Amino acid sequence: MRRALHAEWTKLRTTPGTVLLLLSVVVATVGISILAAAATDCPGGICAVDITKVSLTGVQLGQAVVAVLAVQLIGAEYGTGMIHVSLAAVPRRLTVLAAKALVLTAVVTAAATAGVAGSLVAGNRLLPLTVTDTAVLRAAFGSVLYLVLIGLLALGVTAAVRTPATAAGLVLGLLYVFPIVGLAATDPDFRRHLDQIAPMTAGLAIQSTTGLDSLAISPWRGLAVLGAWAAAALLAGGLLIRLRDA
Repeated sequence: MRRALHAEWTKLRTTPGTVLLLLSVVVATVGISILAAAATDCPGGICAVDITKVSLTGVQLGQAVVAVLAVQLIGAEYGTGMIHVSLAAVPRRLTVLAAKALVLTAVVTAAATAGVAGSLVAGNRLLPLTVTDTAVLRAAFGSVLYLVLIGLLALGVTAAVRTPATAAGLVLGLLYVFPIVGLAATDPDFRRHLDQIAPMTAGLAIQSTTGLDSLAISPWRGLAVLGAWAAAALLAGGLLIRLRDA
């Protein structure tokens, strides 16, 4: 595993565009959060919306960049044929996938932490947000975990389908199509059930700090739903990597 981790880290840091993508995660997360916070009106310091969730709006765009990074981490190797070299150097295929997952987790955690922290600082400046509040800290920590799980979901999907474009389309479809269908649904029970199983909608419940009783799913359970999606994707990707030809 140690050799595999070193190899994956070397490949990641020497791949053109990796640093730019990680910076884009931070910039996209903070930038959209600033715009959302600046557009929120709180007359007399009283806000009609969940200002923590507003301050973390940028996570919804940052996740797309995280997904692209994860897709490239393994999809580029399939595209160039380098996956043959990787599997020849480390014959245990699940070890290769595990090493990629660990390296991805490390870099996404760093970028997500910076992006979420910057978003909360902006929210503190633009809105009556107390960043030391327990619920706010839970939302911040959960948002970092959310972005990490999105990366692992994308990694598993790409390992399963191999083709980067197809993988990116599937992941972004999973994230953004569910909410669109939910908005179009007229049956409130159907919409609620959809929100409970959709990876993005359920996962982002972790950001909620007000009106928890009205949520379709509780914050930590929602994040667990996303975790189940990521675990299922990694399991499928791992099985297919092990069973079929590279």
